[in-house]
Amino acid sequence: MLTIIRTKAHEQLLQQAAEDFSGYIKVVVDCQRKILAAGGQRHFEGEELLLKDGSRQEDLWGGGLDLETGEIDFDSMINIRSKQNNPSREVLSTEIRKVMVEIISTLLR
Repeated sequence: MLTIIRTKAHEQLLQQAAEDFSGYIKVVVDCQRKILAAGGQRHFEGEELLLKDGSRQEDLWGGGLDLETGEIDFDSMINIRSKQNNPSREVLSTEIRKVMVEIISTLLR
């Protein structure tokens, strides 16, 4: 299930978002608006949902959360951006990673 999360998610919502990958949730974080899209099978789906909701492309970064270990990753094809000096699937900016961790931790943990 793919959904936009604006406030702390309850356990049932977390489990629904993790259905596609058995305990792993793909997320697209809007670092400016401090919201995220959770769930789905591909990051571009969450990116598209947030863009339709008013997010700006340059504020969106993909990653994921493993519910079992609590590990956050920063790996997604949507992160490859020449204009923002991020030529990798991994988010290279420590500042953006820090903001992502803060938002994911606040909304999903």
